[in-house]
Amino acid sequence: MLVVFAVIIVGASLWYSNLLVRKIEDEERVKVRLWADAIQRKARLVKYANDLFNQIGADERKKVQLWADATKMLASPTVSMADLSFIFELVKNNENIPVILTDNNNHIVSTRNLPDSSKQNDSAYIKKQLAQMRQQHEPIQIDIYKGQKNFLYYEDSRVFSELKGILNDLSTSFYSEVVENLASVPVILTDSTKQKILQGNIDSVHLHNPESFKKLIASMEESNPPIVIQLGEGGKQYIFYEESSLSQELRYFPYVVISIMGLFIFFGYFLFNTARRSEQNRVWVGLAKETAHQLGTPLSSLMAWVEYLREKDMSIADELQKDVKRLETITSRFSKIGSSPQLEPLDVSTVLEESIDYFKVRTSQKVKFNFNIAPLTDTVAPINAPLFSWVIENLFRNAIDAMAGAGTLSIEVSEQPETLFIDVSDTGKGIPKSNFKTVFEPGFTTKERGWGLGLSLCKRIIKDYHGGRIFVKNSELNKGTTFRIALKK
Repeated sequence: MLVVFAVIIVGASLWYSNLLVRKIEDEERVKVRLWADAIQRKARLVKYANDLFNQIGADERKKVQLWADATKMLASPTVSMADLSFIFELVKNNENIPVILTDNNNHIVSTRNLPDSSKQNDSAYIKKQLAQMRQQHEPIQIDIYKGQKNFLYYEDSRVFSELKGILNDLSTSFYSEVVENLASVPVILTDSTKQKILQGNIDSVHLHNPESFKKLIASMEESNPPIVIQLGEGGKQYIFYEESSLSQELRYFPYVVISIMGLFIFFGYFLFNTARRSEQNRVWVGLAKETAHQLGTPLSSLMAWVEYLREKDMSIADELQKDVKRLETITSRFSKIGSSPQLEPLDVSTVLEESIDYFKVRTSQKVKFNFNIAPLTDTVAPINAPLFSWVIENLFRNAIDAMAGAGTLSIEVSEQPETLFIDVSDTGKGIPKSNFKTVFEPGFTTKERGWGLGLSLCKRIIKDYHGGRIFVKNSELNKGTTFRIALKK
């Protein structure tokens, strides 16, 4: 249930985080689309403004041309008074366009509407204005009487210049303002060749490295198809963008949190399990010590009674002596629980034979014992005889119970270069495969009056005291089970 609950939490976290990421991506896509629409509209506005400025520029040149024609007419000896009135009206109406009239030798003849009216007689200022006018527009040539020529220089009117300046300021600030609003979204505006960046908020490293720039464009194009901006008359621009760093971090954030939670749960469970096993060990040790203590008192009394009976009936005393010795062994076993037992290189086959002999005379005749040792097997291993025989006897007892007192109990010894194997097999009811590991847990039992401690104790003795392994080698229901003990040679 805990695992299912954890999976539900993880799944919900991933689902919700992905939902947030998709919402952020949709919002970013909408922002980029709005920017593209704004650029499209701005392109139309710029085109309209350029057309308007061209028209205004043409109109101003016509005005200057008219003024030049008027100047030419003034120089004509045949000009009438009506013409003079018209000419003076033209000159009077030009209050916006700065003009400078020069002769063939570039001597300044007259000026009008210069930006700084206080410097109308400052020759240095007038020459500076004349240089600016030459750079801005071609002069209008005026043919004067008898081959004489004048040149009329002019520049854009103050109103026209201010309008162009305002439009240029709006154009230059437009991109930067929109890009700043899209600071979290990596975005690039390119020309029709997709090679030149017009505006963007990417790292300058990509701008100075052509290969890096190509890879970036390819990556963005793979993430999202570029937005095409039509500029009219076949002109195009492209907007490339990709997922923001915030969206990427949010996408991977749940995995980071889940990993941290997993590590925390793992170490928490490890510490809890260690504490639980430590507590179980203390219980085992306390139980074993108390059992040894309780057995000590009646054992001393029995030893005295054995000596007394030996004087009366020798045969009864000998049999009783065996059981007393058995009790001494049991007491010794329990007393060694919780301490570090001394391991000695002993012949394992000898310990096995003693256990078999003990059980043969105390078990039904319907149980047959088979003891086989593989040829040339070295059966010497570092063991503690009382504790190791305890394990073997527990396995024998469980095997006999599984066979219900009738069947074959086989003990086989084999080896590998560094390991000695002891297999204990029965022909009993078998163990389901799902319980191969569960049978060694404290409290697990299939007996009506069992405590489920025998195999758990066997595992502790083999694993903790002998550094070996004990496990279910194989088992089939209603055919039998084989337990294997692996000891270091």
